Order: sequence, then C-alpha cells, then structure tokens
Amino acid sequence: MSACASTPGHESPALLTNASAATHAELVEHVRTALRNDTVTIAGDALSRDSTLVIERRPARDVAGRRLTGRDVEPPEQFQLVTDGRTCMLVHVRTGARYTLTQARCRRTP
Repeated sequence: MSACASTPGHESPALLTNASAATHAELVEHVRTALRNDTVTIAGDALSRDSTLVIERRPARDVAGRRLTGRDVEPPEQFQLVTDGRTCMLVHVRTGARYTLTQARCRRTP
C-alpha cells in the first residue's frame, strides 16, 4: 500500500494524515538537517492543516533578555509538504532540498 493515496503524477501540496510522535520526530530531524541547527521547535500538529511550515529565526536578545531590534536580517525558512501520489516529501523552499518522509502518510490538499 502506498504512503499517500492518490493517482501518481506531478507533485502537489499535501497534508499529513497521521500526525504522531514518530512523524513529528521525523519532521524535526529533517528540518534540523536542512537548517544545520540542533535547536528546532515545531508544533505537534505541523503540516496537518497547512502544507507550508515556516520556521522563524530565534530573535537576538541582550543579556537582560530584551529583544535587539534591527538584528534580525534573515527571513524565516519555509518548507512545503508535497506528494506525487505515492510519497510524502518535505521540500526546503530556499534550497530545493527534498526529504522523503518514511513515517508520514499524506493526502493532496483539496
């Protein structure tokens, strides 16, 4: 049985249909790898209602914990969940890097 139920073909945006601890861990690991960052926080229901995942950069702060304005110059990172009808893939929008999700089941967005 295929990971994503639909007709094979060109890729389209997708949603997770089996959000679980295993799929969440897999998402976190792929995002950590893509961003080369060990500290990544992702909501437990990420990609189950929207096919886009936006990772905001942690804002720079001074020693008292106040946010330093003007120091956040990099835009947030975006990832897109897509399916070709068989496989669920996470695409890092900026680089085009693709990560196959082996734990996830997904469906094309309506």
